[in-house]
Amino acid sequence: MTFKVPDGLKKLNGLFYIFVVIPTLIATLYFGFLASDVYVSESKFVVRSPDKPTPIGLGAAIAGAAGLSSSSTESFAAKAYVESRDALRSVDRNGAFRKAYESSHIWIGERFGTLGLTDSFEALYKYYLTKVKVETDVTSSISTLTVRAYSAQDARSINEHILRLAEDTINGMNERSRGDMVKFALAEVQDAKQQSRQAGAALAEFRNRRGVVDPEIQATAKLQMISTLQDKLIAARTQLNQLRRFTPQNPQIPAVEEQISTLTGEIDNQSSSLTGGSKSLAANSAQYQRLFVENEFTDKQLAAALASLQEARNDARRQQVYVQRIAEPSLPDAPIEPLRLRGILATLALGLLAWGIASMLVAGVKEHAQ
Repeated sequence: MTFKVPDGLKKLNGLFYIFVVIPTLIATLYFGFLASDVYVSESKFVVRSPDKPTPIGLGAAIAGAAGLSSSSTESFAAKAYVESRDALRSVDRNGAFRKAYESSHIWIGERFGTLGLTDSFEALYKYYLTKVKVETDVTSSISTLTVRAYSAQDARSINEHILRLAEDTINGMNERSRGDMVKFALAEVQDAKQQSRQAGAALAEFRNRRGVVDPEIQATAKLQMISTLQDKLIAARTQLNQLRRFTPQNPQIPAVEEQISTLTGEIDNQSSSLTGGSKSLAANSAQYQRLFVENEFTDKQLAAALASLQEARNDARRQQVYVQRIAEPSLPDAPIEPLRLRGILATLALGLLAWGIASMLVAGVKEHAQ
């Protein structure tokens, strides 16, 4: 029995078979019989930072132009981890990921580890990146996690596992951030305490060594004493002048003269302790003020460090960044991929386009040759 080719098909040149018929038959075979059904599970989440102020005015314009949000850094950190080898190791614990993509019902061309030729971890990682995608909208900061698998349950379970990994990543960042804050604040407090002790000890040692408590207060007291002595000296000199004028032989004159001499000596002594010599109050005042100001400064620094430590501890009790799920991992009830009819028709359309271009080129070459 011989097969007779219809006359209409005889007129078709070889280019039509090459660019249209053969590719369409291959596409029909693949999409119609070979390609495995792909189930797609999606989940949506956003990384929120409630303690971060929302930028306004120029800050908001700059952030918008740069495509940044208040939690963009954390969102991209979660995305980077989900697409990392560490995430794959967690998902593939006990071979769970491999089992989902090595099943015998998956077409051999799409199955992982076909014929055992690509069974390494790096090959699995490349395969993992083709099945797991995380896309973040820089405007809304909403991230969409998409997992493609060959069963609905596998797609959902892998999506749920990866979503928990993203949450654990953000929680880990929180823990490190809180721990670093408190640790740094504690170090600041210890340093401030040490400086405060040293400043206080230096001030106490100066007071003991120089025998002064507060030069300014002591100087004020001495000035008042000197003023009182000067008033008494003026009164004694006035009395002496009157006695010498009216009663030159008065026996009180020597006593008044002795009183004047004593008052003058005491005034000189008090003035010397106030301004004269290296041990005077004026000489000690500059060094005392320096030590006193340093002591006051270290006390205020210690108070500020303690306040910062309390604030750091309060912040540590609050969660700085967290993952809020917007849409839970979906359980697809029907395969979404491959788009079989669309794939066949697209192959046919592209084949016809390629055939038309090739035919025109061949015709042009023939015409030019003639």
